[in-house]
Amino acid sequence: MGTLYQGPPDTAIHDLKVTIQESQLVFPAQETQSKSMFLSNIDQVLNFNVQTVHFFPANLEFPPKIVADRLRTALSNVLVPYDFLAGRIKLNPQSGRLEIDCNSAGAVFAVASSEFALDDIGDLVYPNPAFGQLIVQKVDAIGSDDQPLCIIQLTSFKCGGFAMGVSTNHAMLDGLSFKIFLQNLASQAFDDKPMAIVPYNDRTVLAARSPPQVTFPHPELLKLKIPIGEEPSHPTFDCPQEELAFKIFRLSSDHISYLKDKAKASGPAAAATATTNYKITGFNVVTAHVWRCKALSCDSEEGLERLSTVLYAVDIRPRMKPPLPASYTGNAVLTAYATAKCRELEEGPFSKLVAMVSEGAARMTDEYARSAIDWGEVYKGFPHGEFLISSWWRLGFAEMEYPWGKPRYSCPVVHHRKDIILLFPDIDAANANAVNVLVALPGKEMEKFQALFHKLLEDN
Repeated sequence: MGTLYQGPPDTAIHDLKVTIQESQLVFPAQETQSKSMFLSNIDQVLNFNVQTVHFFPANLEFPPKIVADRLRTALSNVLVPYDFLAGRIKLNPQSGRLEIDCNSAGAVFAVASSEFALDDIGDLVYPNPAFGQLIVQKVDAIGSDDQPLCIIQLTSFKCGGFAMGVSTNHAMLDGLSFKIFLQNLASQAFDDKPMAIVPYNDRTVLAARSPPQVTFPHPELLKLKIPIGEEPSHPTFDCPQEELAFKIFRLSSDHISYLKDKAKASGPAAAATATTNYKITGFNVVTAHVWRCKALSCDSEEGLERLSTVLYAVDIRPRMKPPLPASYTGNAVLTAYATAKCRELEEGPFSKLVAMVSEGAARMTDEYARSAIDWGEVYKGFPHGEFLISSWWRLGFAEMEYPWGKPRYSCPVVHHRKDIILLFPDIDAANANAVNVLVALPGKEMEKFQALFHKLLEDN
């Protein structure tokens, strides 16, 4: 059935010995309009950076210097339709809301080198904290209130391979719009190639209604008592890193097929309680399996009577009326949820868990999404639950076609956070249906989680 889990590789290098050779501001290739851009209530609570690294093997026709020149030009070109990425976030004192000042202040492009070869740095799937060295974390020459919203760093390895590190403020892009940004960046690295997809930048389509109409209770959201746009002093799902064990659990396509069959085998029991026709998809069965393991690994005085809530993201673009353009650049993802007592998770049929996960996504209608956005207008809310599943599984970053080829692997730079479980694709593109489940938990919980993860894949 394949490898179920692995810990940190012994060969992982903790210092990639990266030297920044040059760093410069890059401006839009054409003059852009100076303006303020509205940020939706979904964007407002995502004022932090998301960093990804894209590893490429050596290509004799495209040594790192040529790649750096092409990427720099490509970035300048995409900053015309993505003018907001060359701007800065500001707080509007009248409205108390964050906005983007599209002032062409520039994005940052850095060139760096590592003393290692790409093959020296170990397993690319394992989220090595040292990968953070492949992205400029902060531009010291720029004030903390004026930091760029987009940074790209091209780091060459001794073998001729290289890594493209990208940092963007999450308020600018969600995972799907970031993928389109990469498609456009890749297209502009070619000679005389048009933009792959024209981005849709009008975020007012997700503005709150006036007056706000909160028509659902939204237990998946937590009221914030801090000004909107500011981060809480204790991040959601946070835990001191030294207290966490960290492991990768790999689910092969055979494992996922087994879970789908398991959901079908007990289907009638779930169908009797489901309010919708539930979908047995790869994501739904993996989420149900992880939810069961996570909930039952947690020690609690309430025992099996404890309520467990799993959160997961749903793209609302096709669910709105009318649907949002697929190229909508802002954050168009809201948090779905499923809740059950631990007793139900332990004793109930697996199909019922899959049904609850499916129903959580089906709940996200146009009216529910509008209600959640209006809830944010009233309460300045933030996702709230026992744990969050963040899926990078099928975003397809590794499918981007650059002049120098596709990435060997693409991944986010992971910061260990308690109770955020990530789903990553397999490094082998031929195993598109396989998934890596990245889990960070306190030691005793991890032991229970690992035992359950294995046992529940063997149960008949």
